[in-house]
Amino acid sequence: MAKLQLPMRVVRFALTPVVLFTLAVFLTIVPSTFAKQIQTNSPNGFHIQTNKPPATTPQSLLEQGEALYQAGRFTEAVNVLQQAVRNYQRERNNLAQAAALTNLSLIYQQLGSWKEAYATIDNSLNLLGWDKINQKLNVNNPKSELLEILAQTLNIQGELQLAQGQTDASVKTSQQAEQIWKKLGDNAGVTRSRINQAQALRVAGFYRRSLDILNEVSQQLISQPDSLVKITALRSLGNVQQQLGELESSQKILQQSLEIAQRLQLPLEISLTEFSLGNTARSLSNIKSAIAHYENAAKIAPNPLAKVQALINQLSLLLENERITEAKSLIPTIQSQVPNLPSNEAGIYARINFAQNLTTIGNKKYIAEILASSVQQAKIIGDERAQSYALGSLGEVYEQNQQLQEAKDLTQQALFMAQKIDASDIAYRLEWQLGRLLKAQGNMEAAISAYDTAVTTLQSLRSDLVAVNQDVQFNFRDRIEPIYRQSVELILQEKGQGKPNLDKARQRMEALQVAELDNFFREACLSNQFVVLDNVVDHDNPNSAIFYPIILDNHLEIIIKLPNQPLIHKTSTVNRQEVEQAITEMRETIVQPDANNKFQTVSQKLYNWLIKPVEKDLKNSKVNTLVFIPDGLLRNIPMSALYDGKEYLVQNYSVAVSPGLQLFIPKPLAQKKLNALVGGLSQPPKNENFAPLPNVKVELQLIQKSGVSTTTLLDENFRSTTLGKTINSQPFRVVHLATHGQFSSKAKDTFILAADGRINVSELNSLLKSREQKRTEPVELLVLSACETAAGDNRAALGLAGVALRAGARSTLASLWQIGDYSTALFVDEFYRQLMTGKTTAEALRFAQLKLLEAPEYKRPMYWASYVLVGNWL
Repeated sequence: MAKLQLPMRVVRFALTPVVLFTLAVFLTIVPSTFAKQIQTNSPNGFHIQTNKPPATTPQSLLEQGEALYQAGRFTEAVNVLQQAVRNYQRERNNLAQAAALTNLSLIYQQLGSWKEAYATIDNSLNLLGWDKINQKLNVNNPKSELLEILAQTLNIQGELQLAQGQTDASVKTSQQAEQIWKKLGDNAGVTRSRINQAQALRVAGFYRRSLDILNEVSQQLISQPDSLVKITALRSLGNVQQQLGELESSQKILQQSLEIAQRLQLPLEISLTEFSLGNTARSLSNIKSAIAHYENAAKIAPNPLAKVQALINQLSLLLENERITEAKSLIPTIQSQVPNLPSNEAGIYARINFAQNLTTIGNKKYIAEILASSVQQAKIIGDERAQSYALGSLGEVYEQNQQLQEAKDLTQQALFMAQKIDASDIAYRLEWQLGRLLKAQGNMEAAISAYDTAVTTLQSLRSDLVAVNQDVQFNFRDRIEPIYRQSVELILQEKGQGKPNLDKARQRMEALQVAELDNFFREACLSNQFVVLDNVVDHDNPNSAIFYPIILDNHLEIIIKLPNQPLIHKTSTVNRQEVEQAITEMRETIVQPDANNKFQTVSQKLYNWLIKPVEKDLKNSKVNTLVFIPDGLLRNIPMSALYDGKEYLVQNYSVAVSPGLQLFIPKPLAQKKLNALVGGLSQPPKNENFAPLPNVKVELQLIQKSGVSTTTLLDENFRSTTLGKTINSQPFRVVHLATHGQFSSKAKDTFILAADGRINVSELNSLLKSREQKRTEPVELLVLSACETAAGDNRAALGLAGVALRAGARSTLASLWQIGDYSTALFVDEFYRQLMTGKTTAEALRFAQLKLLEAPEYKRPMYWASYVLVGNWL
């Protein structure tokens, strides 16, 4: 279940002569303080608040509005503030009227009354003299009081824009507020506006830009005394780091935020930061710590909403880890708090998310009642977004209960509403839901159309799919991947002339792979110039065939492109579990010295599913190179080691892998003399648990002896800083790095070792791509000769695909597991010798593998099959 994010909370801001209270969405606005009321000390040391002037004045009405607002009595607060606005209007006090209108806009936001919120904020800006069209202040020599209210009002307008998904406008508005704060010399105001910009950029998916701002703000705040602003800045930074996968840094920063909140004794801030720490611990797979943080957040939460949200995240975590008994024991506590939730947007989302968590273990009738109530509450406050979300969730409950027509009606209502307000992040899920229902009703054509629309909607969102609306987040494998796979399954079942549409099916799967890589990096990663692989096969290299295996629930589908022929489609009737079990067994046994018979048995099984159906087609087409675009777990195994009962695939074909149907503009490597930057580390840093690589020096010398012109960085000279400088010194065509490294499904755990520590995939990308500013030619070949996939990570080879794409090299040659240091040197020697004779990269790889296979001591696949070529095979 998707992690929840905390919604809006009250903040205070001191302003004379009028009160301007600001509302903080968890994503946007930074907490401030309300104007302090007059206080006197009683003899026993307690503070007694005395309200002056009398309750009929606009000032006291604002104070009443604040009290009602903090109590969650929003409708009453609206009435009180409307009266204050009318009073200020009669007094012709434009400044105070503008402040009251801005406060009124905040309450409308909390109620989800977006039209009224926009109207009141516009009225406030008009009274202040703000030119909406030209985005400037039309007041000569404005006083500081006016500028201060204007800056705050712009901050709040930015929050409103962000809540409605207008991220660009929100950033611009916050920047305008920042300039006014600078003019006023208010550093705290500048900081608040900058954090708001960072949070808007975060929602838009620009995590790096957001991180840069927050890092800068946090540095500026280090020397500042403890404050609410400092707590929020650090928490914001920790939250962004968590979403970027920089989890250790996130934990450290959030802990600092928590300690300040504890010193200042601010229960809400302590609760919010404990909640964030829970989310980070959860991402670190530290379940015990995550639960402890959620429990702390709920325990200290000063209001029912914060308490319930922490408990819901704890519930979802327990369910995710199949701790059902503990989860069930938590439900009554949450149920007892549900009636106390506010009837606003945040309260509605909390109810919906609670209901969604109950779907696997709760009473369907109770779940439906919660959701139906949420629909009505959303309708009352006029929040169409929450109404759409609640209706769709209710439709899903009916779908699970096999009440298909009712489910379809609810889903269509929800979808109409989502499309009306342009809520793409909700719409794609409803389109998917509608597709499932249409399929269940047997309407295949309409189902395919619904799935097509869902995919189109997904692709219209920012490529970083984790960046969509925080109230409706999802797990990639639960909420994205199935849409593509189920869609492909439907496409391949189509009957009739020109059906199934094989090209559409494989392009749909490629869209999934691109989305998966974008999700891996948390930002778009495909930004280079590409050509379609079919063109390479038909024109540039007509000796190659492209294999596109697709793992579906009940079939293994294979689409093949042969030179100058239409696409071929074959089906192996085997379910996903069998395929994935065989892949896992093949990967496990290939590295076990005494399991060769087991390995050959399971490898032959996969050969029969993948290759045997098209053996004759391959022989007739006279191709000599097979390019695989592997799906899912197939990335984890070397296709060259598939076994037909007598021979391995590599004994008949050169083998390469491509991350997708497109390729960097191909260019044969051996057109001119090779020059290479070669680096290596024979002794890993002391704090790393990796074995020495004593033959690294020999390996690098063998490259030079093969005729390649080399520049060498060895051991202490192999540092990230030196690598960055050296790579820009001349246009190296090959970069060969003989050092320990790891591929993982998480970008933060994908790295290579240098003498000065780990270089993770994003840093490696920056180093290799820094040359693009000075060199027009990319690296032709990146070789990583001592890497391995992360243990226990069945999607680890995604890291290899990520490295290959992000490094900007035309092709990447890397090892999937650690092999003998000496056999690596032999392999590398033969590989470069073959390259120097004019062989293609794929052919050179094949001959180097055969050299080891033919040697009695290295004939097992564990020695020669580790190497995988990704990208350009020419």
